[in-house]
Amino acid sequence: MSYIPATLRRKVAIAAKHRCGYCLTAQKISGAQMHIEHIVPLAHGGTSDEANLWLACAWCNSHKGDQTHAVDPETTQTRPLYNPRAQRWSDHFQWSDDGTQIIGLTPIGRTSVKALQLNNDFIVAARRFWVQAGWHPPQE
Repeated sequence: MSYIPATLRRKVAIAAKHRCGYCLTAQKISGAQMHIEHIVPLAHGGTSDEANLWLACAWCNSHKGDQTHAVDPETTQTRPLYNPRAQRWSDHFQWSDDGTQIIGLTPIGRTSVKALQLNNDFIVAARRFWVQAGWHPPQE
């Protein structure tokens, strides 16, 4: 684990709009502190430079681990995971009609949904409440 100065943490959080780069969960509604995530993990030669850092919720960060690629469930080919710093969320994902599930639109999107378990039972249940409260789904 590398040390990331507080000023850089704040800068990354502001750039990420204080929400997870993968599932778009906002820190203010999740009740949990967001993690500073290494898009390319240190284990794979990534750095702690701003260009390689983004926010991730505990769920997404724990499921991502040190992965940079995974298998697209539709084609079974290995694909890169979504990069929230370099790619636009809406190019790869959309919300289900009820706003509780993330649908992968591209090989990168499908791969990321599966590998990061973006629709795990716990988060989908929470999203149902967030939808009822009018807090969800977030706009990109």
